[in-house]
Amino acid sequence: MIATDAGQVIVAGFAGGPPPPELLELASGGQLGGFILFRRNIVGTAEVLELNRTLVDACHSDYPPWLTLDQEGGRVSRIGPPLVKLPPMGALGRIDDPSLTRAAGELLGRQLRALGFNLDLAPVLDVDTNPDNPVIGDRSFGATPERVITHGGALIDGLLAAGIAACGKHFPGHGDTELDSHLALPRLGHDRARLEAVELAPFRALAPRLPAMLTAHVVFDEIEPGVPGTLSERCVTGLLRGELGFGGVVFTDDLEMGAITDHYGIEEAAIRAIRAGSDALLICATLSRVLAAHAALITEAERDADFAATLARAAARSLSARRRFSAAPVSADALDSALDAQATEALQTSIARALEAP
Repeated sequence: MIATDAGQVIVAGFAGGPPPPELLELASGGQLGGFILFRRNIVGTAEVLELNRTLVDACHSDYPPWLTLDQEGGRVSRIGPPLVKLPPMGALGRIDDPSLTRAAGELLGRQLRALGFNLDLAPVLDVDTNPDNPVIGDRSFGATPERVITHGGALIDGLLAAGIAACGKHFPGHGDTELDSHLALPRLGHDRARLEAVELAPFRALAPRLPAMLTAHVVFDEIEPGVPGTLSERCVTGLLRGELGFGGVVFTDDLEMGAITDHYGIEEAAIRAIRAGSDALLICATLSRVLAAHAALITEAERDADFAATLARAAARSLSARRRFSAAPVSADALDSALDAQATEALQTSIARALEAP
């Protein structure tokens, strides 16, 4: 059972082309929690549907997978037309029509669901307070917590109405950093009063509505100096679970990002993330790192009974959510219906007109 638990907490990405046989073998044995797709995996909607069907069919019937991607809108959109083309979320924040934001989330969610996905790693709940931030910017709904709460909540409601699990990110807040955690390890020195007033406010307000949350590879001096939030027990278990009362699935950001790999090996990062309280480890590109993390989790669980219990709870929490949002690729005809050009064009026209309004 330890090997199963160790695999169930890993969500893996892979290079373009067919999924590696090693990943499919893990999935068939119940030892993989799911898959994440990127543009390198996307050819067209028909091909995505077929790929997701292959991935679901590869999985053990008792262990349905997460099938996920980052489809935020704007520059972070893995699938292009005929999927609805949403602007950056900052544009929806400027329009400030929550009903339009919800409609955008619901249409996007219906289309993702028809392609077989069950989780969208969205919305961004970071507050855009730093104009020099190289990674967030217009991915955020705006520069105030109130704007982020209003429109983040609307997008969450739309995705959920379509049967897609939403995932708020990047807890506890990446909006004021000056470094991109894909490349380096950012640090924020704000005191608790500032964190409560700005960074934490959207996560605190929306945690009860979210099935999943994704953590930031950012050091918060006020929470745990020197330790990225993703690997910090004070951040994940103490703050997110304890103080905010979050009961959903906690995802790490990609453990192959520079903020982690420049400071930790994948084995240590995987173990520390589970100890911190995470339930799903994103390892987005490299098969050898997926296999190394899986082996390290098994070894640590066999060595440490307390860790084995923590790992089992994480695996169970993720599996429970996946059963609730079971991935189910549809027929090609059903996909064509979900990708109805008239509905897509109508929404995109409404957004464009609202952006042009004085």
